[in-house]
Amino acid sequence: MLTSREELDAELGEAARAWLDAALAEAADDATRSGAAADDAARPYTPAGGAARSGAADDASRTAASPYASPSWELRYAAAGRHCGQRHADSVRSLLLVEARAPLASVTRLYDQGTAAERRAVLLTLHLLDLGDTALPLVEDALRANDTRLVAAAVGPYAADHLAPHAWRHAVLKCLFTEVPVAAVARLADRARGDTELARMLTDFAAERTAAGRPVPEDLRTALALTAPAGHPAPPTAAPAPTEES
Repeated sequence: MLTSREELDAELGEAARAWLDAALAEAADDATRSGAAADDAARPYTPAGGAARSGAADDASRTAASPYASPSWELRYAAAGRHCGQRHADSVRSLLLVEARAPLASVTRLYDQGTAAERRAVLLTLHLLDLGDTALPLVEDALRANDTRLVAAAVGPYAADHLAPHAWRHAVLKCLFTEVPVAAVARLADRARGDTELARMLTDFAAERTAAGRPVPEDLRTALALTAPAGHPAPPTAAPAPTEES
């Protein structure tokens, strides 16, 4: 769970708070400068304003063109755990992404080059950024991983809003395969309701486990029950299904 700025201020020491203040100021400054450059570049060219507009646009394009150029707040992002503690790192990194109004280029760079913890913070924050569905490749990558921390973060609100039905169903199954609690799946009840294809996939999975003499996870029964249309009973799982004790 992400922690608010107010909660962080109450829990962090003086040095960590000062570091966070500076980091967020850098992120906000970068967002302001990027917004100004974009606005300037969008203005129609006029002889009087042309030189100033061209300079700002050139600066922005030079930054975007260089694969090595990244704003200073991205370095702060990587250092969050060292300065604010690993327990608060996700929340601090999320605040930085939001304050910077992180564009897709920054989000992708931080995910691709980051540690598992840094990737998790990106995934946890995607729904708070104005990215539309452009960050779906990051979610899809995380769902191919075997790191349960990434899988759990990948099935949050952003996936609920943007994953196509087929990919979302497989994300639910991925949670069952990797023993990530289905409680991590954002809006599971809403998206599962009346989904007969998800019900079929879950029933097949339950039957496979039963045939192999393996227990059917309780989370599978939970997810399957949610696929029933409103006012209808849940479809049955394969029976008899062995339990952990049997």
